[in-house]
Formats: sequence, C-alpha cells, structure tokens
Amino acid sequence: MMILRGLGRLLAAVLVLATGAWTGFAFWFQLPFGEQGVVAAIVVWTIFVIAIALNELVKPSWRSRIVYLLAFAAVLVWWSTIRPSNDRDWAELVAHGVSGKVEGDKVTLDNVRDFDWRSEMDVTPRWDTRTYDLNELSSVDLILAYWDGPKIAHTILSFGFDNGDHIAFSAEIRPEAQESFSAIGGFFREFELVLIGADERDVVKLRTTIRKEDVYLYPLQLPKAGMRALFLSFVTLGNELAAEPRFYNTLTTNCTTVVFRLVQALDPGRLPFDWRILVSGFLPGYIFDRQPHPQGMTLEDFRSAAAISERAQAAGAALDFSSRIRAPLAPPPPAN
Repeated sequence: MMILRGLGRLLAAVLVLATGAWTGFAFWFQLPFGEQGVVAAIVVWTIFVIAIALNELVKPSWRSRIVYLLAFAAVLVWWSTIRPSNDRDWAELVAHGVSGKVEGDKVTLDNVRDFDWRSEMDVTPRWDTRTYDLNELSSVDLILAYWDGPKIAHTILSFGFDNGDHIAFSAEIRPEAQESFSAIGGFFREFELVLIGADERDVVKLRTTIRKEDVYLYPLQLPKAGMRALFLSFVTLGNELAAEPRFYNTLTTNCTTVVFRLVQALDPGRLPFDWRILVSGFLPGYIFDRQPHPQGMTLEDFRSAAAISERAQAAGAALDFSSRIRAPLAPPPPAN
C-alpha cells in the first residue's frame, strides 16, 4: 500500500511538472509582456510549480491540488483566446498565400510567387495571377529539399502542364517580418500556416542555389483524374486558409503532413499512414515501395536519379528552368 501511495505521489508530481513546463513554453512564445516581463512571469510560475510538485511528494493535500488545477485551467482559458490571423506584418516571401477560382476546366490562381532571388536579402518580388487548363495537366512531382540533415526535408508538390508550365505548392510557416523559424515555437502557436503557390524558378532555385540545400525531384505516378483532384484540393486549401487562418504545428500541421492528408484523400487504401511521413527525409523509400520502377533499380539509384541541385544551379533564372532541372546531367568528360 505504501508503495502504491508513493507511486501515486510521484505520478502527480510528474504531471504537475509536465503541465507546468508546457505552460512555461506557452508563456515564452505567447505572452505579450516584452522579454523581461515574460522572463519574470516564467520565474514566478516555475517557483509555483516546483512548490506544488514538492508538496505532492512530501505532504499532498487537496487544497494545493485545487489551487494548481484552477491556475492551470486559467492558463488553458488564456490559451484558447490565442487565434490565428491573416492580418499581420508578414515576412516578404510569405506576404500572400495562393488562392484560386475554378471555372469549369480553367483555374485562375492569384498570388503566384515568382521572386527573382539573387540572395536571401537581395530579391525582386513578383506576385502574379496565372490561369491553368486542367485538361492539360500532365504530371505531378514531389520535391524534397533537405535543410537539416538527411532525416528532415521540406516537401513541395509541383504540377506540370502540356505547354511546359509548372506550378509548385508549398505549405509553410508564415513568420512575421522580424520572426525566424523555431521548431519548438511551432508547437506553441507562434506561426500561422500559409500555402504558397510558386513558379519553380522561385521555390526550387531558392533552395538549390540560394540556400544550398540538397533537393530531389520524384515523379509521382497518378491517373489523370487523381492529378486533377489533387490540384483542386490545393486550390481548396488555399481558399480555406484565406478565409479562415490556421496555426502551423511542427508535428501535426506542417509541410509533410498537409501533403500526406491531401494525397491520402485520393486513395486511403493505397496510401496508408507510415512513419516516413513524419520523418520526411525518408519519403523516397515510401514512394519507392509504392510505385513501379525499372527492374533492378535500387533505392539509392532512385534517389540518385532524382537529385536536381546541380541542374538547378546550372539553370540559373532561365525561362525553361523547369525543363532543365528535369533533363539528365551531362556525362563527365573522359579522363585524360
């Protein structure tokens, strides 16, 4: 009995510390008091949490538990008042999310990004309106940009048309002008979610040439009807975010899980959930397992054929950028 009582006290103390730590992070990312005020609030809260946890270990009482439950309930009420917005001073590259109008087989997209990147600080911004004919939709490619080692990649879906046009969709965090990315902040409503529709000369060049990321392009084998439905699902998502903003979440609502949900909607039986969806760097293996490929091709062959960083860097800002990144690399010159 004593052992069970001791385990109960320990569990209660751990629960207090865990919820207290969550609250501390929430204060850090969301309290509007300025840095000194936020630090002071976190210090006071930490002292309170430690005192309650020690009380649970040494001399638990319902009075202290009720006090903590009321305090944490107040935190949850405050947390529920934090709402996403489309009206902030956004960083230039996410100033607009893509949205569209569907009229029969024609889709007109507003705010298609086509920036001319010379460096991350030297850029000529352009936001276009473009029209696409769904009857000419001919390809869908998954683009993976590795920015933090081999396990983590940013995912982009690019749609190609018979006339050579490509439009890439990228679900991203939407930082304000003075904000920078924080994976932890992504758990605490620091960023909104934005869907960017962009020319490949913009969104691919930014990653291959400006940020020097390792980028891969994998063609997806989908039926024409599937391509169309997937394209329209992105238009719907862009319109939904324009009408009702959402928070980005590092785990549950990010670039990969958003793409997975859209693709899964096409064929839930064929594309079941897989851990490689969350660890996005391993998506090539997920695709390799589910698509036909030439006999004898290995996963390494599959990945090697998809590498486009060198091609993109060589293409620069060429108007035929999309066709150049899909052309095979020239063979190396013969050795002397």
